[in-house]
Amino acid sequence: MAKSQLSYNEKAALRERVKELTCLYGIAQIAGRPGISLEEILQGIVELLPSAWQYPEIATGRITLDGTEYKTARFHEARQKQTADILVGGRPRGAIEIVYAEQKPELDEGPFLKEERNLIDEAARQVALIIERRQSKEDKLKLHAQLRHADRLATIGMLAAGVAHELNEPLGNILGFAQLAKKCSGVPAPATKDIEKIEAASLQARDVIQKLLVFARQRPPRKTRVNLNQVVQDSLYFFGARCAKEGIELVQALWPNLPEITADPAQLNQVLVNLVVNASQSMSGGGTITVGTRFCDHDVCLIVEDTGAGMSKEVLDKIFVPFFTTKDVGQGTGLGMPVVHGIVTAHGGSIEVESRVGCGTRFEIRLPIGQPQDTKENT
Repeated sequence: MAKSQLSYNEKAALRERVKELTCLYGIAQIAGRPGISLEEILQGIVELLPSAWQYPEIATGRITLDGTEYKTARFHEARQKQTADILVGGRPRGAIEIVYAEQKPELDEGPFLKEERNLIDEAARQVALIIERRQSKEDKLKLHAQLRHADRLATIGMLAAGVAHELNEPLGNILGFAQLAKKCSGVPAPATKDIEKIEAASLQARDVIQKLLVFARQRPPRKTRVNLNQVVQDSLYFFGARCAKEGIELVQALWPNLPEITADPAQLNQVLVNLVVNASQSMSGGGTITVGTRFCDHDVCLIVEDTGAGMSKEVLDKIFVPFFTTKDVGQGTGLGMPVVHGIVTAHGGSIEVESRVGCGTRFEIRLPIGQPQDTKENT
């Protein structure tokens, strides 16, 4: 009698082991499908899991990842359930749950077997590994894209610097002779107006060249110790009336007792002006621009956020490419954002952009505090 009972237990344990291995094999097959998304993988796994439990006819499953749920068709909350956390990089990101729709007798862990505890823990580990591999692949692709972008910017920067230097001399001659001609006596009024147009066009072209030189980093920043809050207040002083006239609320959210940084205040002013002007141009019907600062991880951050039209992913991918612009011909040079990128990079900082069409745009610039002795550079 004891021998028969042992044989039954061994058979039951074997059946559970087979189900466990079949389930894990199924998870591996789902994850290995070419071109499958993470969402499809998680939905496939959660539909596979209930069949590996002792009562598959009443078992339902749910996987939660970063607040998003993937569950079987009949899933609903119940008292008898088994749960395992999904830990990615040691950090909890979600959980796997198996729930019985009906009450079952108490076994090793509630109505669940200890083998089922091992299975759900292993399933959670496999899901975590799938997520880590996906993230690693995405990070690698992102890094390659950033390297290609940096290489492209470096090439364009060299070209821009060469073009700017070649144009500087003839442009200076045009501007100088136009100013001399304007001072000559007896110049007819129509000719004077034409000369003034030549002078204005030359000054505009010189401004473009200066932006090219900043982008190409041919003009090193003149650094000093700067309080970013003061830069923001000084820069936004002249925007208040203009924004109010356009129905735009300009909000300042400045971090108290913000540490000083080593930076060129004129270039930081240029960065902020470019961002605020772009933000205001994206809100033809009014809205809110919030300019804030904060201190985080030994960096000082500048945040410019608007409630404007936002940008598509295609536009977002190109905003730092020189001469790319979504504005009408004659209304933009496509150098504003590349100049912002060049200035931030020259200060050893970084810039992140988040945007959605119809939901506005958020720029976050991180600048290192640096050391006071850094001011010896470029003095």
